[in-house]
Amino acid sequence: MTEERLMDKIIDVCLRRGFISQTAEIYGGAGGFYEYGPLGTLMRQKIIDLWRQSFVLDEDRVFEIKGSVLMPESVFQASGHLDSFDDPLVQCEKCKSMFKADELIKKITGKTAEGLPLDDLDELIKENQIACPNCQGGLSKARQFNLMFKTEIGSTGGINGYLRPETAQNIFINFKRLAAFMRNKLPFGIAQTGPSFRNEISPRNFIIRVREFEQMEIEMFYDPEKENEHPRFDEVADLEINIVTREMQEKGWEKPMQVSAGVAVAEGVIPNQYLAYYLAMEAEMMRALGIPDTEFWFRHMQDHEAPHYSIGNFDLEANLSIGHMEIVGNALRTDYDLMKHAKASKSSFEIVVDNKKIVPHVAEPSLGVDRILYTVLEKCFREDERGWTWFQFPTIVAPLEVAVYPLMKKDGLAELAYEIHSELKDAGYLSFYDESGKIGKRYARADEIGIPYCITIDYETKDKYTVTMRDRDSMKQIRIPTEDLEVVLGELMEGESEFDEFSEINKE
Repeated sequence: MTEERLMDKIIDVCLRRGFISQTAEIYGGAGGFYEYGPLGTLMRQKIIDLWRQSFVLDEDRVFEIKGSVLMPESVFQASGHLDSFDDPLVQCEKCKSMFKADELIKKITGKTAEGLPLDDLDELIKENQIACPNCQGGLSKARQFNLMFKTEIGSTGGINGYLRPETAQNIFINFKRLAAFMRNKLPFGIAQTGPSFRNEISPRNFIIRVREFEQMEIEMFYDPEKENEHPRFDEVADLEINIVTREMQEKGWEKPMQVSAGVAVAEGVIPNQYLAYYLAMEAEMMRALGIPDTEFWFRHMQDHEAPHYSIGNFDLEANLSIGHMEIVGNALRTDYDLMKHAKASKSSFEIVVDNKKIVPHVAEPSLGVDRILYTVLEKCFREDERGWTWFQFPTIVAPLEVAVYPLMKKDGLAELAYEIHSELKDAGYLSFYDESGKIGKRYARADEIGIPYCITIDYETKDKYTVTMRDRDSMKQIRIPTEDLEVVLGELMEGESEFDEFSEINKE
């Protein structure tokens, strides 16, 4: 399977089966904007719910807020986004197509050019004789292009506003109230999910590079003198993390090093416990979502790549068919944002710690829902001898969890099947009912959208009060008593039992 075909096949399923489609598709679409259909929405919400449970609800001092997506210009003037939140743009002098200069250079030459000065980008384009990929026309000199969407606030205008390019600034500008809520005691974290907007020069690769995307972010505020005193670090210290250090990148690397979170901090591979804590948590989340441990790692970004607000970024990168792609960003923002907003607003963001005033430092894990979702789609996509493509989603992220089918519509089977379907929904399962077509085709349709288990109601259900349960991964089938259905399904969904265990019982 070629790299291009893999994404095309995933897009085909997404379009046909209600996962994802392009915004304003009937009018030709709008580049970098996508709509999530019924299954895509369920799947997105499961990813968010998993993150929220692990990163927010299971923590003692992390709370979630909901901030505005549109804020006045003064916020972004203070934060530095108006001056620094940009990408290098080159334009074809013939067809007027626009490209992100560093990505075009990497695509043509394989050389990493992210973060280089404009003059260096121009020199690389000249040295490698890079022309427009569309028409082979000459390219303009690189210039900076600010990525924020600008608008005006109010009926008469006059107040410039911007759609937020990240969710973080809502938290920083509300720091005084949030700190008061937390009784001005460190450490504490403020989380937020929601859309962010970036006017990408050349959105592409489906939902990988878009102009509107969903983020799950936390700003964890801590005393910099206690950066290695995370209250729960012992719980993750032994967890293994795949790391690509700066030194490895300079020398060339084939596979990441694997090291425990505790050793990584002790040896200076990861700067402090707060950042290492989130790297370990994210690694566990990726594994739970069905992304193999061999397919992702954390890369320590070089100085020239890191955002203007960070003294150190570790990007979680996944090995996708389109290449290595960042799907999570982890930053040590220090006190940069709080100091910027304190100065611009003439406010004090100090907290008293051990009888002295400090401005907290910040560790930020920023997860992209859309990129994570695509990574799950690609890593769970299957083609085998069964004759149709299917998704091997873990139950924790499968958009639908069980399908209920009557073998026939007649003789009361449909009514009985629908009753079981309703009972499963009442019990909290995402159940899907289907009575259309031959049972084999219904199984194939369920596989294609990744439903883990199918329940078929037949004449034995009426006579012996048993149903047939089919496992998506093995295609094996067992019969179980109707009264045991919810218990068996619950054990399978929670991973407490394997399907083969019930197969053996069924044989007896």
